Amino acid sequence: MTTASETTGTRSRPGLAELIDRIRQCTRRGADPGTTARLVADVLGELRPSARLLTAAERAGSADGYTRHTLHAESAFSISAVVWRPGQLTEIHDHLVWCSFLVLQGAETENIFDIDGDRLVQLGQRQRPAGSVSGVAPPDDIHQVHNTGDTVAITLHVYGADLSRGTSVRRTYRLSTAS
Repeated sequence: MTTASETTGTRSRPGLAELIDRIRQCTRRGADPGTTARLVADVLGELRPSARLLTAAERAGSADGYTRHTLHAESAFSISAVVWRPGQLTEIHDHLVWCSFLVLQGAETENIFDIDGDRLVQLGQRQRPAGSVSGVAPPDDIHQVHNTGDTVAITLHVYGADLSRGTSVRRTYRLSTAS
């Protein structure tokens, strides 16, 4: 994965300022992580931000791997856009914090996993077309995400922490074992 930092402010990213304000309202409620993830997912579904949050250059992605663009970060949450060229994927991983996301463009495929004894097993797969919204919280979030389509996919993620200097990934997994 390549990472890009915020290069333009909220004024040049249509709808970002309103999105930030609405997410702040969700995180101030003091709800448990799962509830907060669902509240933020509802906001994403209601506001329906577009891929125009990113510049044309950011929307192009990178041949080196999927690219994360941090659009906003503060102590309670971070907003990132992830650009996936066809065939790009994450490692199998889980998270430290809740996450809500919206597929802005294209589609993503999510492989869902769980641990059975000392083995990692795939439980299923979800196809998420443009417009799909979801919110999840640990510990039930072991997954792998990839672009199985033939066009660039863009997803907007809101994580329950300031990720300006780090990642939300708790650990990565190998399919043959759970460690």
